[in-house]
Amino acid sequence: MMRRSPLLPIFLIVLVDILGMTIVIPLLAVYAESFHATAFEATLLMPTFAICQLVAGPIIGRASDRTGRRKMLLLSQLGTFIGFIVMARATALWIVFVARIIDGATAGNLSLAQAYIADNTEPKDRAKSFALIGSAFGLGFLVGPGITAMLAGSSLSTPIYAAAGLSMTSVLCTFFLLPGEPPPQAPVTDDAPGPGGKRLGLLQWSAYSQFFARPALRSLLIQFFLYMFAFSTFTSGFALFAERRFEWHGHPFTPREIGVVFAYAGFLGIALQGGLVGRLVKRFGEERLVSWGFTTLAIGYVLLGTIRDPMMLIVTTTIASFGNGALRPGLTALITQNAGRHEQGVVLGLNQSLTSIAAILAPPLAGYLIGTQHLTAWAWVAAAAGAGGLIAQSLLRQPKQA
Repeated sequence: MMRRSPLLPIFLIVLVDILGMTIVIPLLAVYAESFHATAFEATLLMPTFAICQLVAGPIIGRASDRTGRRKMLLLSQLGTFIGFIVMARATALWIVFVARIIDGATAGNLSLAQAYIADNTEPKDRAKSFALIGSAFGLGFLVGPGITAMLAGSSLSTPIYAAAGLSMTSVLCTFFLLPGEPPPQAPVTDDAPGPGGKRLGLLQWSAYSQFFARPALRSLLIQFFLYMFAFSTFTSGFALFAERRFEWHGHPFTPREIGVVFAYAGFLGIALQGGLVGRLVKRFGEERLVSWGFTTLAIGYVLLGTIRDPMMLIVTTTIASFGNGALRPGLTALITQNAGRHEQGVVLGLNQSLTSIAAILAPPLAGYLIGTQHLTAWAWVAAAAGAGGLIAQSLLRQPKQA
């Protein structure tokens, strides 16, 4: 009997999860301000989530190795649902932080979905299968902020309730559509690592250090961290930046206008992930694509720091979106190419840890700069991270050739 493919259910699950996340991103900081948070306090919501995710992620991952991906995916999605409900019903700023703690402590939807794909696809089909997650990200960043733009005029909590509804839909999709799988019968070892490879704990730095000891992989990991630092600086601070810098029809930007900007960036992401990046990789290779990505990212954020006309956001968003659309798949591909098959689970986990660290460090800096009215400096910090990635890449080439 032929086994039902998990790819369509996984795509729907990841898409609905990302829709919920991208509905909240454009209004999270502004929502915190409605409870009299300062810009700095508002940007602490993202690192609060990231710290909880950094601690809980490896625990949830190892539990999924023992009990199966589907069970832990359901638990993770339920935590997201509860977190959104608590946030939507918040009456004080501390309750918003509690909501982010709940969501972060059960976070792991995306990594569990990736592990499920790795467990249930052949190695030759894995890159194509992971591309589905990239497509879901692009579609989510188009539709989610669009929903925010439509619903934020009613109240700031309305889009959050919509995100909670989508999160519950994701739970139902997992329960009814995703094929179950038995937990591994034998522990994962170096000799028999399984499709996803070993999974390490948060504090096993000696095991992670071996990857930084390899010149090519070290540079790629640094590049990935700098990219995520730029991305986290932008996503955590743009709403606060936009409402202070831009006006539309005589009033400061609101989550409605901010949602439109994010939706446009999502549209560009779909255009890139829908085939353009793949064609560019075939013609020029991942390394050159990453070079272009860092270059356009830096240029886009430099321009963002100087403009005051909201129509110019179309230009800067277009430029920076190419960088974002090229860097994540390009760097992930290069990192996995520079690690053995039995190491894939570890390096992907390391990537997630670097993402969390960037999300812990970048938002407080963004909040401080925006709160002290250093709006241009905020954008240029993101640009500097992009330029740093380009420098790190140039340092990669010589050791790799050697």
